[in-house]
Amino acid sequence: MTSTNQSRRRPFLRRAVLGGLMTALPMLLVCIAIIATGEQWMVRLAYAGVVAVVVVVGLQIQMGNSGGVSFSHTVFVAIGAYAVAILSVPVQMKKLIIPNAPFGLADLSLSPAAAVLVALLIVAVLAVITGLVIVRVSGIAADILTLCLQIIAHSVFMYWTSLFRGSQAFFGIPQFMTLPAALAVAMAVIIGARIFRDSPWGVQLRASSENLLAARCFAVNVTRLRLLAWILSALACSIGGMIFAFYIGTINAQSFYFPYVFLTVAMLILGGMNSVSGAVVGVLIISIGIELIRNLENGPVLFGIELPTLYGLSGLALGAVIILGMVLRPAGIMGTREFDDILFPRRPETE
Repeated sequence: MTSTNQSRRRPFLRRAVLGGLMTALPMLLVCIAIIATGEQWMVRLAYAGVVAVVVVVGLQIQMGNSGGVSFSHTVFVAIGAYAVAILSVPVQMKKLIIPNAPFGLADLSLSPAAAVLVALLIVAVLAVITGLVIVRVSGIAADILTLCLQIIAHSVFMYWTSLFRGSQAFFGIPQFMTLPAALAVAMAVIIGARIFRDSPWGVQLRASSENLLAARCFAVNVTRLRLLAWILSALACSIGGMIFAFYIGTINAQSFYFPYVFLTVAMLILGGMNSVSGAVVGVLIISIGIELIRNLENGPVLFGIELPTLYGLSGLALGAVIILGMVLRPAGIMGTREFDDILFPRRPETE
């Protein structure tokens, strides 16, 4: 019996890891092609796309498995970014930007590695506290709670100026991240999301989202599984904020508010929130599409015809993507499938 159980677990882990690598392959190929061109502006766009992949995959861990909608995932992106910024900025710079920081933080400066570890611990604690409230409700009540969390957190970032600088930029963050390093982080997050999705916990959680009563009848601890998904999602999203801060070197609270919330949700909806591959596909399509639309906003010349400037076209297109996606393809482009499911269909288990 023990050898049979182990033989079943090994294929699950192996398939999840290999499937995660296959899911990351399109992102990897696009970034390699961009790095080969040597154009710095393209590298910056690619880096923003990789950060979006980490954030959207983190969102997929919660939305794709629990079945709920979250509008607060960028709160943890912001917490991750601000935590590493506050902890890693040199003391001399802190005396300039946050001289009155509480808890003696103005006189504290950690190495980037230590700052990341402390930031992950802070995010985990906050995720547990907020998760214990949110996972006990379902449906529209849970969605509204995540929306309220987003508004509360943004108010804290904006009005606790002695720590977060409010609407002013928080600068002086060490800039040591590169696109290859961010790719490695994104691949690790993707593989982790696939492992959770294919694990017994992920399967049980998705089953509970389809039939909550039946899951509880089979002794599935739905509350605990939702809390686990919430914490893992928060940690993944915070990692996206950290690699963003360590690359850009400057952050602002407005960068993590509703425009970014709707952008990342649209990416997940378009690709398919029930699939990790769908999260990556949605990021790639919308990132490339928005960049093309931004060129149209500036009034380009096509075939000798000068087009008028169309400011706000990217926002209109983003709203259209959400509407058309929900109407024409409610499950997203990938649906519930992963890349490896398409290329290497699973064989039905036999006794």
